[in-house]
Amino acid sequence: MSCFKWSEQLKRILASIIIIGLIIGLSAGCSKTNTTTSMTTVPTPISSTVATSTTTSKIITSTTTVVSQTTTSGHWWDKLGTPQYGGTMTIRLNKNPVMFDPIYGERLASIEPAWLERMFTDDWTVDPSVFSYQTQFRPNDYTKGLLANSWEFSDPNTLIVHLRQGIQWQNIPPVNGREFTADDIVFNYDRLFGLGDGFTKPAPYYATGSSFVYLKSVMATDKYTVAFNWTLPNPEIVYEALEAAPGSVNDIVAPEAVKQWGDLSDWHHAIGTGPFILQDFVSDSSATLVKNPNYWGYDERYPQNKLPYVDKLNILIMPDNATALAALRSGKIDAMDQISVSDAQSIEKTNPEILHLLLPSTSNTIDPRNDVVPFNDVRVRKALQLSIDLQSITSNYYQGTIPLLPSTLTSEYATGWGFPYDQWPQDLKDEYAYNPTMAKQLLGQAGYPNGFKTDIVADSSGDLDLLQIVKSYFSAIGVDMTIKTMDPASWLAFVTAKKQDAMAMRATGIIGSSSSPTRQLIQLTTGYGANWIYLADPVFDSYYNKAFTATSIDDVKQLVKNANEYVARGHFTVSLLATKSYAFYQPWFKGYNGQDQAISGILTPRLLCFYEARFWIDQKAKASLKR
Repeated sequence: MSCFKWSEQLKRILASIIIIGLIIGLSAGCSKTNTTTSMTTVPTPISSTVATSTTTSKIITSTTTVVSQTTTSGHWWDKLGTPQYGGTMTIRLNKNPVMFDPIYGERLASIEPAWLERMFTDDWTVDPSVFSYQTQFRPNDYTKGLLANSWEFSDPNTLIVHLRQGIQWQNIPPVNGREFTADDIVFNYDRLFGLGDGFTKPAPYYATGSSFVYLKSVMATDKYTVAFNWTLPNPEIVYEALEAAPGSVNDIVAPEAVKQWGDLSDWHHAIGTGPFILQDFVSDSSATLVKNPNYWGYDERYPQNKLPYVDKLNILIMPDNATALAALRSGKIDAMDQISVSDAQSIEKTNPEILHLLLPSTSNTIDPRNDVVPFNDVRVRKALQLSIDLQSITSNYYQGTIPLLPSTLTSEYATGWGFPYDQWPQDLKDEYAYNPTMAKQLLGQAGYPNGFKTDIVADSSGDLDLLQIVKSYFSAIGVDMTIKTMDPASWLAFVTAKKQDAMAMRATGIIGSSSSPTRQLIQLTTGYGANWIYLADPVFDSYYNKAFTATSIDDVKQLVKNANEYVARGHFTVSLLATKSYAFYQPWFKGYNGQDQAISGILTPRLLCFYEARFWIDQKAKASLKR
């Protein structure tokens, strides 16, 4: 592992040097200025690593019992070492859980996926070199059954799901360990979407705004088979809804619990089919979960191994990032992701023994209102893009840790989807190259030969250092931008109320998403609540509408690709590259590969029960490295 050589202060100095060099170069009349020619040495970035283990310890079924392990040689996961039973796994949640029932939607923080399971999940046997699961969207090709055993379309509108047999609910009243059946699946979707079982209206959160509005009925055709009937013959919509939807919509609750208590908002009523049982919860502090002794699952890599491996799962609620980083350094938490470059530098310096991964992250963009002057003129938006030296930013500001990949609608890391930069024609690439001379010409053609004054409202949790560099690039072509910052909650309320008069910048860009394709498309549709650039473009809207009426996944892929090119050529936002972030994890934390939704999520790590049941703690390594 290479050591970082730059401090945060030095990074700021570099930013200043870039700014000064740019201004000097432009004043000298250069059409293109290399702002970093004086910096011949770029610090070596942290390299992306995957932890391997050479441990030969045998499986531990308790803290005192050792059972011999028979392994199958030749599998890619052999390098990870032999799984062990026992111990406690500790992760951090950055928001206080206030929701324990899926009926209240995905916008409230929750930990319910620790005990509630869903029909579909990730494939634990897929080699990360083939598909890493490090992005939010999982294509159907990389989805496997959890409660489901197999599935197929009986006709274009009907998905038949065959459930695993022998699954039991946790042995907690009023369910008392009974067998899980197809009626449980039917009850859940009837409850959320008002399709039966006494439910005549969708729950408020699910009434509009998701693919489930096209769900017509859910029927149990026998004890272990469920038929989902849809009004649209579109397999992509069905797969996204049932397999890839974020949040809690697909988490299955016990009908008896709902009937007895009305809802499950009280954490004492937590009952599921999952590997962990919620034992204790202290608001704003922690949650303690223990192994479900009657859990049905086995490790797909080691089919003889009953899950989960750990005896206890602790979730520490730490909204403050500095507090969480201190806990990581001291070994109090086993893993943490979404760590910035500057924090990663600090951790590597103080705790070089903690392992790390470089993961796909959000896209930074400058988001102008497309419905107001001067940003309703594509020449102005294109000029802003041409004024920014993306190559210098990736080489120097990001220290070479990210490639030169301008953001369009779909993340570059959403494998098999979108319009990757290496497929762009040269004329489009030229529109994202650094060319301040052309930028000034475009401003002149748009009626702003001397530039103009503007402002931007920025989410304070975003990259404000990067925004200062952007300000300097804009200034060099005559665009004088004033920066106003707001805390994240205030920022969101401000822009969704349409109070910004010019531009906005959030920690997560409006484009460059790795969410499911139709969720990407809706982001820029006319009237959508999170469309804070206020784009109202009938051509773009048509891509969204056609995607829903398509009848094959290939058709949806082509529409998404076309929409990506349309967004790139329309310059509806100003791209600042698709970024990456770091995940750090303790040497004793095994099985982790930066899987998205495993230890954190937007509000809920929706695959909490799946991964935490399969990760394990190397007890010997932890004892030898305990700090």
